[in-house]
Amino acid sequence: MKTMMMRVALGTLMSVALFGQAKIAILNTQKALLDTAEIKKAQADLEAKFKPRTDELKKLDGELVDIQNRLNAGAGKLTPQVEGDLQAQGQRKQREMQRKQEDLQAEVERDRQEILLKASQRMQDVVKKLADEKSYDVVIDTSNAVHFKATLEITADATAAYDKAHPAK
Repeated sequence: MKTMMMRVALGTLMSVALFGQAKIAILNTQKALLDTAEIKKAQADLEAKFKPRTDELKKLDGELVDIQNRLNAGAGKLTPQVEGDLQAQGQRKQREMQRKQEDLQAEVERDRQEILLKASQRMQDVVKKLADEKSYDVVIDTSNAVHFKATLEITADATAAYDKAHPAK
């Protein structure tokens, strides 16, 4: 996809170069998007949403540490039955913690992707409008540029335009 976008951009540059000077802008799309108020608020909302579950994982981790400390402190002193019970309890907690971590990670990733997809689509619209307003012939992402003058970069402008068009709620 990036290769195709580069070909289109190069084709546009070449055709514009034949007829006159191209007006080019450079955009760090990822930075522009992550710096928006909407994304920052969404990140804070995600952290708040998942805080009880991360706290639960921290508690489970503490319980595992406690079990391991009890096993270490009682090495050679515990009866085989008590030692076996502690090991079994630790294994159960370890499995429970692993399942909960995997579930949490999958849910966080799903929510994050949903938020980023929606915001990315909005950012594309904002950049198109910004390009029209400023009469840019081509807007190139920094990841596709080997070198560019800092004066060509519109990342901050794109973030500001996004925040104006889509204020965080």
